[in-house]
Amino acid sequence: MLAIGLMSGTSLDGIDAALIETDGEAMVRPIAFRGEPYSDAARAELSDATRMALTFERPRASPPIVAAGDLITRTHVFAVHKLLADAGVAAAEIDVIGFHGQTIAHRPDRGWTWQIGDGAAMARATGITTVSDFRSADVAAGGQGAPLLPVYHAALASTLDGPVAVLNLGGVGNITFIPGATNGNDSLVAFDTGPANGLIDSWVEAETGARYDKGGALAAAGRVDETVLTAMLDHPFFDAPPPKSLDRNDFTIQPARGLSAADGAATLTAFTAATVADAVRHLPARPKRLLVAGGGRHNPTMLDMIAAATRLRVEATDALGWNGDALEAEGFAYMAVRTLRGLPISFPGTTGVPAAMAGGVVHAV
Repeated sequence: MLAIGLMSGTSLDGIDAALIETDGEAMVRPIAFRGEPYSDAARAELSDATRMALTFERPRASPPIVAAGDLITRTHVFAVHKLLADAGVAAAEIDVIGFHGQTIAHRPDRGWTWQIGDGAAMARATGITTVSDFRSADVAAGGQGAPLLPVYHAALASTLDGPVAVLNLGGVGNITFIPGATNGNDSLVAFDTGPANGLIDSWVEAETGARYDKGGALAAAGRVDETVLTAMLDHPFFDAPPPKSLDRNDFTIQPARGLSAADGAATLTAFTAATVADAVRHLPARPKRLLVAGGGRHNPTMLDMIAAATRLRVEATDALGWNGDALEAEGFAYMAVRTLRGLPISFPGTTGVPAAMAGGVVHAV
């Protein structure tokens, strides 16, 4: 099938849109990818919706959140049309869209997760069958609802000599342990590692006005405050066994207040590295390779710290021919195809569900 995947992460930097051909199993052929940045106004609107959502005991409609949902749908429809134009492919040729939407609150401990964006409206606007709401069924069954990319990581790594680990460094980090090509998806182990770029981005924006630490330059100029780092690692999340997941806002930059801009960036970057090292210790075996995707792979200071903390060779997924910026969007295209075929997307070792299960809601045209 030809499938489009759409992802807007918790970093709120924009939309990733990817077109792949896949059978939802071992066959994957990336075709096109593009990123659409959000405007400052859109980022502010989504940030406000997220802050409001985190105050609710359960998801409920409110005018700002409804407006943010409309924004998400509208901008994602636009991204689909631009991707199709880039690829020279007609909408009628596309079998399915995997529309993740925007997570504004993730509370599996309370039995819910909340992604805004209207899958039915996406199907109407594009004329393409759309799968959305990938996480809710997993959470309703007692799972964490995250991470969901492991099944796609396993497909990409099917020819590699295991065990390998795929580390995604987005707003939140997550890791997938893949024992080997001959092991099935039921043998996957995955979980969130902790904040990845999220805290660093928040710190840099608060201290300098920039959106992120470009090239890790600010962190490279600072010194790690070991007292602050130790205090941040003293969090119950790190004692919990996997599978486990986070909301980006479960951690804050407050412990670093009072440090210089550079020292705070260095300390928060070291915190990300330490959480990855802790995650590696929770894996069933030590991986031969640590493959890194997501925006964090563009930060050499972070990668150097992760390599030192884990004592593993850290490799950007691009070295394998995988587009590390596109992986999440491609993954939701892949999972949309699996949904249409009735194949599972989450597993006991990845989200903690009792048994492998399908997910997503199908909106036919």
